[in-house]
Amino acid sequence: MSLLPWRDIDTVLLDMDGTLLDLHYDNHFWMEHLPQRYAELHGVSRAMAEMELQPLFERNAGQLQWYCLDFWSAELKLPVRELKLETAHLIALRPDADTFLAAIKQAGKRVVMITNAHRDSLSLKLERIELAPYFERLISSHDYGFPKENPQFWEALQADIGFDPARSLFIDDTLPILRSAQSFGVAHLLAVSEPDSRKGPKDTAEFAAVGDYRELIAGL
Repeated sequence: MSLLPWRDIDTVLLDMDGTLLDLHYDNHFWMEHLPQRYAELHGVSRAMAEMELQPLFERNAGQLQWYCLDFWSAELKLPVRELKLETAHLIALRPDADTFLAAIKQAGKRVVMITNAHRDSLSLKLERIELAPYFERLISSHDYGFPKENPQFWEALQADIGFDPARSLFIDDTLPILRSAQSFGVAHLLAVSEPDSRKGPKDTAEFAAVGDYRELIAGL
């Protein structure tokens, strides 16, 4: 990929899951571990568990409650926080994400995490991976009441941290979110070519994608 125009970038906005952290943890939890534990705790077959969960997942995808552990605990009658701890050993940094974070902080860029993750998920991950020191702020979309897919998230972020979209870089692994940022006027956008280390590269449509964080550091 071509070099980023670092002299035109003051603020770096970064997603967490699939961008800085390997999405394998989340995919494994929601697609494998949760259906298995749902089946065990509700006394149904794994196939029945998946049949019951699938429409719920589809109905709530991309909305704020999709990312909310309280919502899923109530909806599924399961202790979702505790279940997430059972697979916490899978939480892992994407290769060289920490090298990239250290370099942009050292270069004096303003670095802000913006994640749709619920505060409980964020805390669980920060206990295992030391990300907080690299960031000026760690913002969960739950703080604003809108997911990043929603234009109102970006208005709330602007009101909160006062960034210039024309001089900002945003990296995320979700295409509807990148399109939402683009509509708001964020000038520099990158997708992630391989958010889940077990699934291989994904199609990032109209967006350039980062595969190797060391490449982004060039020209800082």
